[in-house]
Amino acid sequence: MSDAALLTLTIFTPTIFAVLLMAFDKKAEEGMRVFTLIGTVVTFLLSLMMWQRFNMEEAGYQMQVVCNWIPTWNIEYRLGVDGISLPLVLLTGLVTMLAAVASWSIKEKIRGYLILFLMLETGMMGVFLSLDFFLFYVFWEVMLLPMYFLIGVWGGPRREYAAMKFFLYTLVGSVLMLIAILMFYFNSSQILDGKGIFSLIKLAEIAKSGQFNQNMQLIAFILLFIGFAIKVPCFPFHTWLPDAHVEAPTPISMILAGVLLKMGGYGIIRIAMPLCPWAAQYAAWFLVVLGVFSIIYGAFAAMAQTDFKRLVAYSSVSHMGYVLVGLAVWKINEAGQTVNPDLWLMGMQGAMYQMLGHGISSAGMFFMVGVIYDRVHHRDLNKFGGLMQKMPLYSGIAVGIFFAGLGLPGLCGFIGEVFVVLSIWQFSKTLAVIAAAGVILTAGYILWTIQRVFFGPEYKGPHGEDLSEMNGRESGVAVTLLVLAIIFGVLPSIMLDVMNPSTVALTKSLSEGYSNSAGSQPAAVSTPQVSLTK
Repeated sequence: MSDAALLTLTIFTPTIFAVLLMAFDKKAEEGMRVFTLIGTVVTFLLSLMMWQRFNMEEAGYQMQVVCNWIPTWNIEYRLGVDGISLPLVLLTGLVTMLAAVASWSIKEKIRGYLILFLMLETGMMGVFLSLDFFLFYVFWEVMLLPMYFLIGVWGGPRREYAAMKFFLYTLVGSVLMLIAILMFYFNSSQILDGKGIFSLIKLAEIAKSGQFNQNMQLIAFILLFIGFAIKVPCFPFHTWLPDAHVEAPTPISMILAGVLLKMGGYGIIRIAMPLCPWAAQYAAWFLVVLGVFSIIYGAFAAMAQTDFKRLVAYSSVSHMGYVLVGLAVWKINEAGQTVNPDLWLMGMQGAMYQMLGHGISSAGMFFMVGVIYDRVHHRDLNKFGGLMQKMPLYSGIAVGIFFAGLGLPGLCGFIGEVFVVLSIWQFSKTLAVIAAAGVILTAGYILWTIQRVFFGPEYKGPHGEDLSEMNGRESGVAVTLLVLAIIFGVLPSIMLDVMNPSTVALTKSLSEGYSNSAGSQPAAVSTPQVSLTK
């Protein structure tokens, strides 16, 4: 299989399966579920094939696909993968496949749900593999409508409100992104002579050479950052997230937390920073402070919740704050040179690994909440208790997954957080201490939740007679996520080795772009001789 076919099939295989679902009889619900699962398995296998072909020692984009799409406006169908996008492609394939298994709990309008589910995967894969700004925007919008209907039709009692709130927030971010696209279009069309003017590679090269002026970069960065921060989400753009999570069905919450939030962080590291290097450095202090505030705010908000799902949703706000901090700990000296580039690289890799670790742990936490909700039909933490006595297997796996979200050493949540906290120390010792305090707060609300739900007096809430151990399907999803949490906690080099060349090249490119935009000679940025993954 050619590289072009591999990348294209990875994106559009779910859509092909969605179209074929139309041929199924409405009553063949079990067959449609199995067929959808096969589609997600094939997509995940294609992403693994991409990983197998990937050269981990190469920093640039690999397996590139370039062909004309809309020649009149020089818009290209341009795809590619590097060490930043490949881990997120694998995460998308994995979480979507597990969410397809979890979708057996959906009982109504099965065909419509499964078609939208598969279209959502196409949008997410397209975002991570696009190297044309216009194509990226198209896939970003493709993701919006399926998620709106999946929440609005199959969600909880307040599903219309939650879906509309999600739609409006995301649409505002999309409009701001579109304005930024137009700014880059008109500022690069003459430089590129109308060829590949939406190419993220060429736009990044122009930005690196300092040909985008500082005012243009600052305005574009603000627009892009707001658009991506809504998806991260960080304070104050986060208010749609708890409502969307509470009302969304369990499989969609898994995708929303496990993949969609990572699209915001990916947009910042792939587009906002490379295209606006001067503005990214200029805003570094603001971004770090905002990220640290999100860590603390999300932890305190989670601690105050009585709804199980809302608690996990606010924990995502806190954990994704580490991503923003890790990306932004970029410090320069009076000569315009990057200070301690190795530590900034550590922050960058910590942010990337935090996205992966959170993708596994948050999907697992939402799945475990969904398992118990299917039995007792409520999420009130004050009414739980003693589940360890009646559901020992469920409780044991759930505690392990919640420990991964806590950031316990040896599990997937630890590596990213410790990298980010270490990297912020050279940026600001005060902010480093505050960020580290977020780990303590996280331990507080996670341990309190475990104590209330799984230990203590025997469960006396509603539907107590329905408390039964997980079935084989549920156990398969839960055990898979727990095993992955352990593997990524014990062997972080599995993904850090993939990321290292691309993140090294990115930090060096951004430093040179800042120096050129500031009107000075390119800063001498040392490339780490020893990989941080060793």
